[in-house]
Amino acid sequence: MPHTPLPPKHRANARSMRKVMTSAELKLWNELRAHRLMGLGFRRHFPIAGYIVDFACPEKKLIVEVDGSQHGQRDAVAGDAARTLRLEQDGWTVLRFWNDDIIRDIDNVCQHIVIVAGLGRASE
Repeated sequence: MPHTPLPPKHRANARSMRKVMTSAELKLWNELRAHRLMGLGFRRHFPIAGYIVDFACPEKKLIVEVDGSQHGQRDAVAGDAARTLRLEQDGWTVLRFWNDDIIRDIDNVCQHIVIVAGLGRASE
């Protein structure tokens, strides 16, 4: 998959982010890595369109973002909306989960990812 050119500083930031993950990111990564979630191949801290997204499944054009409390602040909400819009313009679907949702209810988070990826059905 071709990448949008990324400045070396951003690439270095992505590498360092992979080494220092939040507890919620680590918990989700343990479910996503090595095709553990229904065979979906995810990459972590992956550069797309000049951004570094938390997790991306290139095959399904699916991005999963893990948001901490700072994402609830007004400036962050606007920035996240602009970022999501830009990624969606490139054909990506962006899912956002709060840290707390991942820590407390990883099973439902994973189920939602599978459904959006088109590999599962919503409960009836």
